[in-house]
Amino acid sequence: MTKAVQQTHDSQRVSDYLQTSPIIDWDEPTVLAKAQELSQGRTTDEGITKACFEFVRDEIKHSWDYRMNPVTLKASEVLKHQTGYCYSKSHLLAALLRANQIPAALCYQRLTIENNQPPFCLHGLNAVHLEKHGWVRLDARGNKEGINAQFNPPNEILAFEIKTKGEKNLEQRYVEPIAEVVEILTRFKDIESVAENLPDLD
Repeated sequence: MTKAVQQTHDSQRVSDYLQTSPIIDWDEPTVLAKAQELSQGRTTDEGITKACFEFVRDEIKHSWDYRMNPVTLKASEVLKHQTGYCYSKSHLLAALLRANQIPAALCYQRLTIENNQPPFCLHGLNAVHLEKHGWVRLDARGNKEGINAQFNPPNEILAFEIKTKGEKNLEQRYVEPIAEVVEILTRFKDIESVAENLPDLD
């Protein structure tokens, strides 16, 4: 596998979504071990994907929901500290799936931050390429009151619906996280600062 991925944009080659990189570092020993643990006894891509998705959704705490530092970026950091913003949780899910040779992409939605009113921010989630269904989006940000994301292919049961003018699903499937997300998660060292500077794309 190529260690450094140059592109972040969506690719037509499904094999690109198996690559490891400094952020989607699935070849890091702890990430690889967790991926192997989650796949144990499961023989289908759907079964493995469900196990990885539910682990990240339920066991990795959303940084803002739980007010947990540190700010994480790399998949291995998210696994080590057991916390991350939606973006970081999507990095870990992508890594766990890719480690199991299941193509996984990074996706984004543009959503209102609260009360269905501007301002807007990006929300990070995943898409997985399943043998029976092709690309299906998953959202492992973590369930709570009013949020009930599930794995039920080919249906997409995501954390958030597009409701308000200006909100949208970004159609691209990315091999790597976009620069705006990496910059915020790298520059700020506490979750409060990230919350005050959430990335956005018009």
